[in-house]
Amino acid sequence: MKVIIDQDKCVASGQCVVAAAEVFDQRDEDGIVVLLNPDPPADQAADVRHAAVVCPALAIHIED
Repeated sequence: MKVIIDQDKCVASGQCVVAAAEVFDQRDEDGIVVLLNPDPPADQAADVRHAAVVCPALAIHIED
């Protein structure tokens, strides 16, 4: 699994961090998503997929 984020689309809702804190974080100054792990392990796949689904800006893309 490869995770790609589009920071230009991000609206800083933080849903990705709630869903998968091991993979996503937010910048302190504006809340924009920061990708901590672009290649998360298989045991985090479900959380990462959930984060992509709940992202209101559709800023998270997953390649298998």
